[in-house]
Amino acid sequence: LCSSADPRVWFIAPRCTDIDAMGQSGCKKAGASTPGTAGAEMDKQWPAYESKMKAEGLNEAAIAAFKYNLGVLLSGASTMIPEADIGPVDSLPTLESLDVSADPSLLKTTVMLKLNGGLGTGMGLDRAKSLLEVSNGQTFLDLIAQQVASMKSEYQTDLAFMLMNSFSTSKDTLEALAKYPDLGTGADLEFVQNKAP
Repeated sequence: LCSSADPRVWFIAPRCTDIDAMGQSGCKKAGASTPGTAGAEMDKQWPAYESKMKAEGLNEAAIAAFKYNLGVLLSGASTMIPEADIGPVDSLPTLESLDVSADPSLLKTTVMLKLNGGLGTGMGLDRAKSLLEVSNGQTFLDLIAQQVASMKSEYQTDLAFMLMNSFSTSKDTLEALAKYPDLGTGADLEFVQNKAP
């Protein structure tokens, strides 16, 4: 918590230096809430959200994260970064300029993780976008599974693979990948994101 000159106003942020780096002045403008306004609205709305999340079995960390985000929203604070505060990267090293030696042994302690939690509702879909057919009857998930299998074969190692699914994509995805048992099954193949009301 960072205080302003006005003792009635508090600014909530992970670290004030993070806000400074975004071009804000001190802790101002980031997560500002006034106890007399946003606090009262939060007290009014929060119990229903909390009850719903607990009924779904969400853990305390997920509930706390949602509560924080809801508090920022109800405070009316701007979470936008003005375009004037954004500058281009001056330079980035190219891969060719780096002294890198391939070390396949690192794959034994590596997990290939793919984000797979979004439904393609904006595209008129009712399932994971990764289940879209790409070519010759194959979906994005088929291509990913084949990529993992190819790496395992090429480097002769058991590369771990997991999907970060949502409650909306888990069932269809696991069914689609059942034809690739070497990838893993159930908890070995996925973890599911938390729900939010």
